[in-house]
Parts: sequence; C-alpha cells; structure tokens
Amino acid sequence: MADSTPERRNASGAATARGSSEVPAQPSALTPRLLGTEVLCVLALSLGAAAVSATISFVSALTAPESLGQQTASLVTPQAGDQRPWLDLSRQLYSVLFALAPVALVVHLLHRTRESAATIGFDVRRPGRDLGSGAVLAAVIGGGGLVVYLVSWQLGMSVTVAPSTLNGNWWQLPVLILQAVKNGVLEEVIVVGYLMRRLGQLGWSATSTVLASATLRAVYHLYQGAGMFLGNLAMGLVFCWFYRRYGRVMPLVVAHAAIDIAAFVGSVFLLGKVEWLPS
Repeated sequence: MADSTPERRNASGAATARGSSEVPAQPSALTPRLLGTEVLCVLALSLGAAAVSATISFVSALTAPESLGQQTASLVTPQAGDQRPWLDLSRQLYSVLFALAPVALVVHLLHRTRESAATIGFDVRRPGRDLGSGAVLAAVIGGGGLVVYLVSWQLGMSVTVAPSTLNGNWWQLPVLILQAVKNGVLEEVIVVGYLMRRLGQLGWSATSTVLASATLRAVYHLYQGAGMFLGNLAMGLVFCWFYRRYGRVMPLVVAHAAIDIAAFVGSVFLLGKVEWLPS
C-alpha cells in the first residue's frame, strides 16, 4: 500500500524527508536595523502619528484669522448626538480600548526579545511605593503645568483647552477617568519605558534618549500651543530623569493619570464657575 503521509516542508519551504523530525526555525538576530524599524512602526501606530497630527493642527491654528487664545482645543468630545447617549458611550469605550492596542504591541515585542513589561517597571509589584511617588510627581507637575497653561494663555501662546465637552450623561465621569488612565498608560509606557529602552539598545547616549523622549511628548501636545509645548517638554525631562533613576514606569502612569483626572473632572465642575480659568 502506498505511503499516504503528506510531504512536509521546513521554514524555508524545502521538503523534509518523511518521518524526519522538523527543526523549528530560529528567530532572526535583533539587529540595529530591525530594532530601528520596530521603533518606527510602533511610533507610526501611536504617538509618532499624534505628533505629526499635532504639528499640522498647530500650523492651522497659527494661520487662522483668530489668535491662539481665541481658539479652543477639545480633548474628550461627544461622539454621537444628544439623543443617542448609549451610542456615544459605546464609541467612548471603543476609543479607550483600541487606543491601548500599541501598548499591547509593545509588551508583545518586549517578550519577543526575552524581556517583559516588568523590564520597564510596568507592573504592580510595588503598589504602595508607586502610588506614593506618583502622587508626589502629580502634585509637582500638575501644579506647575497649570501655572504654565495660565501664563501662556494670558500671553497668547496657547489655545483655550477644554478637557471635556461631554453632554453631562450619567457615565460622563467614569469615561473621563478611563480616558485619563488610558493617556497615562499609553504615553508613559511607549514614550518613556519602551522608547528609552530601545534607543539605549540602539546605542543612543543617555542624554539623547532623554531629549528624544521629552521632545516627542512636547510635539504631540503642540496642538495646544507653544506654551504647552514648553510645559510638556519640561514634564518629559522630569519624567525621563525619574525613569532613569528608578527604572520604573508605573509611578509615571499614576502621576499622568492623576493629572488628567484632575483636569478632566475639574473641568466638569469648575469651568465657567471659576473666573480665572479660561473657558
């Protein structure tokens, strides 16, 4: 009776002898070229694209008839009409969930190189210490950021930032908190933990990695104006210093989320009621 065992092929497509054991293909060496391509792909799918969009928005704002202070940048906006709140909620949750896809990709890529999320300190091994240091960072950076925003807005260097323009639905505050946490996770994992590690592996100096990370953060906030560009540049430098010293991104996630929660939730209760806040 003829042998009906199908002929098998190895990873290169060459036929292997019947009955012989297959040897799995070995992964390619992680060359600087592959590493650089990986970084570019991750940024193109996430905050690198946001930096390009923010630059275009800034040029548009500069060339508009109104001054920067007369223009508004809305951060969390309705995604459906007032009469369809459940559709709006669905789209809000969708936007949060899939905005975190690049973070999942980064964690996957770290595992492929025999690293992990813990390599950059994105874990919950030290919850008390991370929460404490994150709270301190949030107080320092948040307070300083508010001063920078108010001064730059008075000088006409920043647009009026509307953190939330949601329609007062019952789910407004939970969605704003989710958006804030999403921002903290996405930005700190990719722009600080992942980017600084990969640039270091590519042979960049410590100074170069810090400047690259902080500048990218500043550029994708450029749509808020030149003042907020400078404010976020300073925030990026502080966060990069903290990460280089302690090797943990989780406190930065906590700090960033806390700052955005204060901004988003505060806008609901304070804008239009506190005279010195631009609205």
